[in-house]
Amino acid sequence: MFSISRIQSLLKPISRGQFDRLAHEHRADRHSKGFRVWDQMLVMLSAQWGADQGLRQSITSFNEQRHHHYHLGTREVRRSTLAEANAKRPPEFFADVARSLMSQVQGSVRSSCTKMLRLLDSTSITLKGREFDSWTLCNRTRHTQGVKLHLVYEAHAQAPVWHSITAPNVNDRDEGVRVPIQPKATYVFDKGYYDYNWWHSIATQGAHFVTRFKKNAALKVERDRAIPIAARGLILKDQVVRFTNKNPGGGRRNEYERALRRIEVAREGDRPLVLATNDLRSSATAIAELYKDRWQIELFFKWIKQHLNVKRFCGRSENAVRTQILIALIAYLLLVLHKAATKVKGTLWELLCQVRATLFTRLDTQRECYRRRKRQRKTFAALQPGLF
Repeated sequence: MFSISRIQSLLKPISRGQFDRLAHEHRADRHSKGFRVWDQMLVMLSAQWGADQGLRQSITSFNEQRHHHYHLGTREVRRSTLAEANAKRPPEFFADVARSLMSQVQGSVRSSCTKMLRLLDSTSITLKGREFDSWTLCNRTRHTQGVKLHLVYEAHAQAPVWHSITAPNVNDRDEGVRVPIQPKATYVFDKGYYDYNWWHSIATQGAHFVTRFKKNAALKVERDRAIPIAARGLILKDQVVRFTNKNPGGGRRNEYERALRRIEVAREGDRPLVLATNDLRSSATAIAELYKDRWQIELFFKWIKQHLNVKRFCGRSENAVRTQILIALIAYLLLVLHKAATKVKGTLWELLCQVRATLFTRLDTQRECYRRRKRQRKTFAALQPGLF
């Protein structure tokens, strides 16, 4: 009995036809000398799922599974070949593969959820030392040298649905305005994305946002909303406000002329949070809970840095670094889609542990062999006469 291995099952969301079309559009296999972009992705994905450290360990682990290569459509790989591909092959191809998987995540969310919650934030990945300094020193900041990963995280699917990789000196707001807005979704972000005209763009596209006001925001209070008895002590103020400053600075005009809500939320031992939102219908407690949910994206950044390989890189060029980060995102998205398709119980971390233990195992074949041995033992026991 033949069955597919665990890694083949994980790769199911990637349509090979679409993959080859993207490779043709990006000319990703040009000058490949037999080492295609499919081979590169398989090695890098198995390294991410297998927790391999470095090129040598990744290549050794992958080549030891040579009896699986035929069914995966690949072959043995040399370390120098993989290193050259990571250094020279443009990473934009893998960015498109990640986007296609993110679109599948978005499709599943639209069909299963009435309200979409999108969390926007960024995280820095430090890159210092030999060969990194040649391309990271010129755009470092006071606190960071390396690259910055910007993400829109879908809270219900627990997966990213938009990404961007930039230098650390790129402002979060400048990347935020590039995020495609989904109507009827709610976007939650911190003060790093403080831009009234971008808020106006979100509102005009039929979406909601939840963020924080700065202390110097020029506001006019139109009315105070009643605070329910159950929310008193948590919600200090709930006001409908408008901006009074039409020219906030930098020669730009403030296009946001609609009403907003200003909600003060009590914090133990700290100053109250002052939230801003264009959602005039939801309760103040619900708005506060939405901003609290922003912590999920911080947990996501922590998860991928702990459980996937985005700290120790197989190459030190910019291409190699970006490629490895994108492969880590692809590995995470494939885990999420596999968990949703198979309805595996438990956390994503527990699934990753199972994958690491059985990455090249044909589970159905093993189960059938176990059932066959069990039937044989029962048949033998029925035929064997008792001794007493």
